[in-house]
Formats: sequence, structure tokens, C-alpha cells
Amino acid sequence: MRDRLKEMLTTSLKAGEKRRVATVRLILAAIKDRDIASRTEGPSEGVSDDEILAILQKMVKQRRESTILYEEGGRLELAAQEEEEIVIIEEFLPTQIGAEELAAAVAEIVAETGAASLKDMGGVMALLKERYAGRMDFAQAAGQVKSRLGG
Repeated sequence: MRDRLKEMLTTSLKAGEKRRVATVRLILAAIKDRDIASRTEGPSEGVSDDEILAILQKMVKQRRESTILYEEGGRLELAAQEEEEIVIIEEFLPTQIGAEELAAAVAEIVAETGAASLKDMGGVMALLKERYAGRMDFAQAAGQVKSRLGG
């Protein structure tokens, strides 16, 4: 994943794609921050690809929230900039599963774990995150798990 990002940065620099260069640099900086933070926990090679996927998902979520705020504030040029960054970041994420597949995955994990109440939600979400890292919107999944468990 790191190699892909560095390769994209080099290609974008050569092509003069300013938005892509800036976005990839932001991604690499976020990964480096996480690498530095993980060093305090002991010797480390850096964050794993799964953690990089989580960083990318968080960045997309932040930009979606910013887009909404910019649009509400009438700052359409900034909203468009955030949308461009979302598209660039999503190039590095695996294909997201659809709504039907999400519902099926939630139903399967709830059945598998025997979850019966909201107390069991943490275990269901942990298993979903383990199996669908980078491929699922966990905010939507949490909503479905909560409604399925009676919340």
C-alpha cells in the first residue's frame, strides 16, 4: 500500500496534478503520524495495510462531513475541493460493499455470534471490522446492527 502511494505521488508530480499531489501527501503524512505514534508501543515496522485502510476511511469520512458543512455555508468551491480529494483517496480503498451485501453481512454476523441485545453490539462490530476492513461503511453497519438488536 505504501509503495502504491509513493508511486502515485511520483507519477502525479511528473504529471503536474496539484490536487492529487497534495492529497497523496496528506495521506502519507497521516500514515507517518500513525507510524510515529505506534513506535511508543515498542519497536515497529510501521502500521499495517489494514491500519492504512482505516486511516483512508477516516479521511474520506472527514471530507464527507466537511463537504456538507461547506455546502451549508455556501462555500461550494471548498465543497468541490473536498469531493475531489474523496475521489482520489477512494482510489486506494477496495470496492465498498453495497447496501444489500451490508445487510446480509450484518445478519450473518449477528446469527453467528448469537447476539441478542445491544450489549452484544461491540462483539458484532468487532467481527465486522475484522472481516470487512476497508470495504464497509461501519457507521451504516452500526445503525443496522443497532436496529437488528432492538436499539
